[in-house]
Amino acid sequence: MTSIPSKNLCVRRQQCPCGDWKCYITYEGDSEEGFAAPELVKEERASSGALITPYVGMVFKSDDDAFEYYGNFARKNGFSIRKERSRISPQLGIYKRDFVCYRSGFAPVKKKPNGEHHRDRKSVRCGCDAKMYLSKEVVEGVSQWFVVQFSNVHNHELLEDDQVRLLPAYRKIHEADQERILLLSKAGFPIHRIVKMLEQEKGIQGGQLPFLERDVRNFVQNRKKVVLENEALLSEKRENDVLELLEACKVMKEADNEFVYDFTVDGNDKVENVAWSYGDSVNANAMFGDVVYFDTSYRSVTYGLLFGVWFGIDSYGRTIFYGCVLLQDETPQSFSWALQTFVRFMRGRCPQTILTDLDPGLRDAIIGQFPGTKHVVPQWNILHKVPCWFSPTLGSRYAEFKSEFDALFHIENTEEFELQWSPMISVFGLGSDKHAELLYSVRESWAQAYVRGYFLARMATMAYSKSTDAFLKRIFSAHTCLRSFFEQVGISASFQHQALKETQYIQLKTCIPIEEHARSILTPFAFNALQQELLLAMQYAASEMANGSYIVRHFKRMNGERLVIWLVEDDQIHCSCKEFESSGILCRHALRVLVIKNYFQLPDKYFLGRWRRECSLLVDDDDNNQGIGGEWYQEYQSLAETLFQESSITKERSDYVRKELTKELTRILNEVRNLPEADGVCMNMLVSPAN
Repeated sequence: MTSIPSKNLCVRRQQCPCGDWKCYITYEGDSEEGFAAPELVKEERASSGALITPYVGMVFKSDDDAFEYYGNFARKNGFSIRKERSRISPQLGIYKRDFVCYRSGFAPVKKKPNGEHHRDRKSVRCGCDAKMYLSKEVVEGVSQWFVVQFSNVHNHELLEDDQVRLLPAYRKIHEADQERILLLSKAGFPIHRIVKMLEQEKGIQGGQLPFLERDVRNFVQNRKKVVLENEALLSEKRENDVLELLEACKVMKEADNEFVYDFTVDGNDKVENVAWSYGDSVNANAMFGDVVYFDTSYRSVTYGLLFGVWFGIDSYGRTIFYGCVLLQDETPQSFSWALQTFVRFMRGRCPQTILTDLDPGLRDAIIGQFPGTKHVVPQWNILHKVPCWFSPTLGSRYAEFKSEFDALFHIENTEEFELQWSPMISVFGLGSDKHAELLYSVRESWAQAYVRGYFLARMATMAYSKSTDAFLKRIFSAHTCLRSFFEQVGISASFQHQALKETQYIQLKTCIPIEEHARSILTPFAFNALQQELLLAMQYAASEMANGSYIVRHFKRMNGERLVIWLVEDDQIHCSCKEFESSGILCRHALRVLVIKNYFQLPDKYFLGRWRRECSLLVDDDDNNQGIGGEWYQEYQSLAETLFQESSITKERSDYVRKELTKELTRILNEVRNLPEADGVCMNMLVSPAN
């Protein structure tokens, strides 16, 4: 829907994956982003407390303030007002304002062409004398409006509150309701059905909306022409802006040969889809592309384009930007092109696991394009939809359902999941519910019983979700055109790859040799995860079985036991929780058995390459920090990060830093070359700031 502009370039997609137009998803805390769920508009300020009756000599800062105040007073007292006359002078502009009761005066008598008197309908005007007249004066250079006449004498009956709200002056359709009405109208719903749905969504009785059915009908009819005109203008703007985007991509390609982009056109040679990526992203994918998160949660209201972005995670747990795409629609064909383009950008590498939103069209495209890739819908993506889907249907029983659903979500056995799903659906009467059917049809992508053991690289967590969401909100922070949006993506992506975070030296927390050995191999992010598992391992008891396997239980909780198989001849260990298969970090259960078996070091196979220090895209300075020059190196990293952040805000800052930094580094380099080449101290040169 393109008829109403949004203050942001992109907003969250709210169309439900069930495909029903009248079904939408709300996002907690995102009410400012665009299509917020309709809410019952609060009463005007007049209802919140008593208003002083206007009086002669009362002062207002502006005539608008006066009109608003008088309007609130009128609503509270059972009538409405309108603006009547105003007077203008060359010196003061508008200096007189007359506000009157809506029944003031008399309607003019219309005549038919043959001279007969004719009235189409009875007028509400009855010559009421209630009024408030104002005059503007300039006092010490400041304009003020004074009440010069006021009368609150009416010659008609004043209305009760349940009647006054139906006066035309107060029957306003607010923006959130306008969005919903236009969406439902576009989907083919008749006016009476739209009104009924709004009442149900707001949870109010029939006839209690702040507007009437005829107001909805008039609004839809009046907007049809505007919508058509706006769509034509936006279509032209979209074509021009997309061409500017392609021109920006072309310029970027000429400046950076490692930059890649592609696009498609329709039968009329109009651009449909555009995708791009950067050299740093491609290099990062070569090391960390085993797991990819394809986020498609935002779309552009202004351009009618879906925005998709590929993310990863590096060995330090930092979010990596791989590339992005703008799609004309959300069909499996468009998603297939996006996936094909991504693989081509990444030099033919398909991910081992891909995480996405719950989207049937995207799921079909992944099955077709990535047949060997595991597809996972993260927990956060399912759980924020559940309240929207089932709370209105179940009412007071929703809390009970949510508790059972959470328990079912974490079941680890597929047979047990299947056995418990049907009874839960039956108990809560959801046998024909479209959302329950959708969840069950894609259960192999979200239920822990099916996805347990898929390698996720610790990306299916709320912390990672917040990290990617922060990236997206940063590039959508202001309403902008596609070209400046492209530039902002480039700045954000560059910062993701270049920002250096100081990595603190992690203290050992146990006397177990495994811990010290792991610290020397793993990055702080991975070591911290292993260290936590090692600490928790001390809370578990291991009972050896006749075949050499172990049953591992928590010392307090007797349920949730794990089976750990230790193969001494192959130096292998396997746990039924499958944590290592999922994150690449050994679990507490396996570590408990290895400690019992007197392992002082973990087998090398349990230090995955992606979590090792030497695999990082960025420099880990822990080793250098312990040697000579460690303090200056930390200081260098901190200053470099701050300088990059500050200089990337504007082009003027960037140009200044580039000029001055080149000059200063050249001076320092010349002075360093004049210093002695040896001082008898051996330095660790495995890493350097230049890396």
